Amino acid sequence: MNPKELKTKFINYFKSKRHVQLPSASLIPENDPTVLFTTAGMQSLVPYLMGQTHPEGNRLVNVQKCIRTGDIEEVGDNSHLTFFEMMGNWSLGDYFKKKSIEWSFEFLTSKDWLNLPLNKLAVTVFKGDNNAPRDEESATLWKSLGMTNISYLGKKDNWWGPVGNTGPCGPDTEIFYYVGDGTPSPESNPETDEKNWSEIWNNVFMMYNKTKEGNLEQLKQMNVDTGMGLERTVAILNDHKSVYETSRFKFIIKYIKNNCTEYDERNARIIADHVRTTVFLLGDPLGIQPSNLGQGYILRRIIRRAIRLAKKIGMDNDFILILSDQIIQHYKDEYPELDNNKQFIINNIKEERNKFIKTIDKGITYFNKMIHDNIISGHDAFVLFTSHGFPLEMTLELAKEKGIKVDVEGFNIKFKEHQTKSRTATAGTFKSGLANDSTITKRLHTATHLLHSALRKVLGDHIKQKGSNITSERLRFDFTHHSKLTKDEIDQTEKLVNNIIAKGIEIQCEQISLEDAKKQGAIALFDSKYDNKVTMYSINNFSKEVCTGPHVNNTKELGKFKITSEKSSSSGVRRIKAIIE
Repeated sequence: MNPKELKTKFINYFKSKRHVQLPSASLIPENDPTVLFTTAGMQSLVPYLMGQTHPEGNRLVNVQKCIRTGDIEEVGDNSHLTFFEMMGNWSLGDYFKKKSIEWSFEFLTSKDWLNLPLNKLAVTVFKGDNNAPRDEESATLWKSLGMTNISYLGKKDNWWGPVGNTGPCGPDTEIFYYVGDGTPSPESNPETDEKNWSEIWNNVFMMYNKTKEGNLEQLKQMNVDTGMGLERTVAILNDHKSVYETSRFKFIIKYIKNNCTEYDERNARIIADHVRTTVFLLGDPLGIQPSNLGQGYILRRIIRRAIRLAKKIGMDNDFILILSDQIIQHYKDEYPELDNNKQFIINNIKEERNKFIKTIDKGITYFNKMIHDNIISGHDAFVLFTSHGFPLEMTLELAKEKGIKVDVEGFNIKFKEHQTKSRTATAGTFKSGLANDSTITKRLHTATHLLHSALRKVLGDHIKQKGSNITSERLRFDFTHHSKLTKDEIDQTEKLVNNIIAKGIEIQCEQISLEDAKKQGAIALFDSKYDNKVTMYSINNFSKEVCTGPHVNNTKELGKFKITSEKSSSSGVRRIKAIIE
């Protein structure tokens, strides 16, 4: 079974259970700075998991594009990927554990669906702790279906969420498939024999909201959030030992094998994963560009790691452009935005590649200057890493060629200090967002709508949002525009926003079709990601936007709006930061 066939089966199964299909959300969390990337399908559904009514109802299904970098060192093994597709279904206060478990079991084992043998399946459930009870209900349900291989594990393994520091979360039951030889012994299970079991499905029972104090509060509604890895499941259905043997990667690996001088399986897999991730990040509707901060920095590291490993196995510098084009062709029917943004993708990859090639040359020059008494100090090795993009292993390779040593221990000390500082900075940057309903979040998010409309009135209808970020101190808004705003344009924009605030206008919310919303002049930032029915927020005729985030009830709640800075974000994109006093 190929990936497209599995997607179709999954969607059709849950449609038969009265679920409505949603499109994939962006890989860049819209207006949500709690995380860098969309790591799961539930992220765009947080307001609905918290109790807001979804315009498409309370049973949903989709295939979500995801990025996870927490396990990036594991990429290249049999199961870990940076970019992957996650099939999922949701119940927003409708069915709960019983139907969720029964339907998962039916889809996996029924001969009408995946027809997986029961003796190769195992499940884990939450064993409980001081804050939440042992999940005997799930275990009993599994037993009633004939499942005998059941393990009880702790929060590290059988608890999901929240995605950020706060938000919906709860116990989960995970489903595993035996990937070892033959059939599992009675003693083999995901806890005791981890290497031979591959997780394929995770059913999360979102019962709680984690507060900023760390407490678990019962949610208004009991939700189900599931995730089934597309690539992992396809590998299992085709008796592959690795996700890199599936059709998603076969053509990439083949090109690498045919165009290198020293083939290495692990390096080839990492290159394949990283180039695919790069294409999807650059091709996303909220696509980012390589930079030295946040999401752009992760993208830069991924591109450069792929180039470095390709150089290591003897590939020429054009490999990344050729592979990127092949990946776009492979996915363009499923994700048309990749083909639509092809030139943007290729141009950015080419520019970053050329920068890195120059960086390598400069780094080698620095390396040669830093050799003292046949050793590279830990400090200098760290400077090579931070300022010249040289990972420690590249420095070690150069040192080996010259017959000198590297102070690895000194480097590790510097690196740990750097990690601690980075975590602190990240915690400050991403400490608040639309995953919560705080008053300041609502005010700043509502002000973003007013700013968007004001910019269109002052500068023209060519203005389009390219991203936003909200912390507890300010809002940040990126938009398309060709030149720096004049003082008069900034003053006009501020005045328009503050005039609307002063009028004390009630904010209207209605659920209508996307077509009707657009007929009324509503801004729908990314048409492909919206459902048939949408939530539209209106502030008189000044602002109409399709949106899911929290808003205040009346503009008088906002206070005085002030733009604090305006500058370039990237080519053709400007960035405004603003506050509410």
